[in-house]
Amino acid sequence: MMAGSLFRFRALVIVAGVLVLAACSTPAPRQTVAAAPPTALPTTDASASSAGSDVAIAAMNFLDHPYQIGGQSVESGFDCSGFTRHVIGQTLGVELPRSALEQARAPSLRPVARDALQAGDLVFFNTQQRAFSHVGIYVGDGRFIHAPRTGAQIRTERMGAAYWSRRYDGARRVAAIDTANP
Repeated sequence: MMAGSLFRFRALVIVAGVLVLAACSTPAPRQTVAAAPPTALPTTDASASSAGSDVAIAAMNFLDHPYQIGGQSVESGFDCSGFTRHVIGQTLGVELPRSALEQARAPSLRPVARDALQAGDLVFFNTQQRAFSHVGIYVGDGRFIHAPRTGAQIRTERMGAAYWSRRYDGARRVAAIDTANP
């Protein structure tokens, strides 16, 4: 099995695990994003919502698509915030701001504690010596998917890897994912 195929297989196994965990929850109707006060949410990876799982699965469909600076479409490729904006928009019908910093500051996205991450949450990093300069989508099992940089393709990474762990700035949850948990 080639390295790329093994990588995709592992990524699909992770998503399948998240889906199995999500099958125990009762999904509620999806709702649009509304402004919410920023408070940390007390949910865990094990209680992943159906909407969050949908986001993770949709994101995984873009594995190996090219990074494109300023990109925000399937045709041109994606940069990090263009990728999150596209996946959340297509999956949940929620329009996110354009940049990673604007997404992190959006009043309609609620902060999430690191130990309460669930599939579909946006995870932010300091990769350019400024806070919230990079964003990805948490897919469960300590992994996230993102459009990393010029010359690379969309891929998953371990949040616990030294590089990402040192640069972690926080996470945000779209209200449609938050309200999908009973």
